[in-house]
Amino acid sequence: MPATIRFTGDDKDLTLDELTKFVKAARQAGVPGDNPVRAGLSTSGKIQQVEVLLDDDRS
Repeated sequence: MPATIRFTGDDKDLTLDELTKFVKAARQAGVPGDNPVRAGLSTSGKIQQVEVLLDDDRS
């Protein structure tokens, strides 16, 4: 299973500050900038979790 960085919102939905922390952690881990980000959304369209593979994700 590929290694990932995954963030979830403390109060169910991610805030802009939490999303900023996710991006910072991914950059520090060396994730390529063009690597796709996957997100889980609520039924109202709010982001509940985000994740990115640590290596190049072309699939």
